[in-house]
Amino acid sequence: CFCFSRPTPVIRWIKEGGELPANRTFFENFKKTLKIIDVSEADSGNYKCTARNVLGSVHHVISVTVKAAPYWITAPRNLVLSPGEDGTLICRANGNPKPSISWLANGVPI
Repeated sequence: CFCFSRPTPVIRWIKEGGELPANRTFFENFKKTLKIIDVSEADSGNYKCTARNVLGSVHHVISVTVKAAPYWITAPRNLVLSPGEDGTLICRANGNPKPSISWLANGVPI
């Protein structure tokens, strides 16, 4: 959030519709740079920086989208069944974009 004026403006950051990530937010360059460590999907959103001095203020909104490779919510587990028994396989995954899940038996789609 680089804004130049005299007198030097005070920079303020907010996350629209929420709070800045607690304990993971740091400021650099006299608050011109907002740094978020250990980013998660919940950090997606609109961040607004406002520069203000005695003569007025300006702001800019930055849209942040966090992408994530697929990851397991519930990974499938091996089953050992006897003939005639029923078994349930559970596969839950997430990511951004949302992954598609497909099932194969011995390499053949089912």
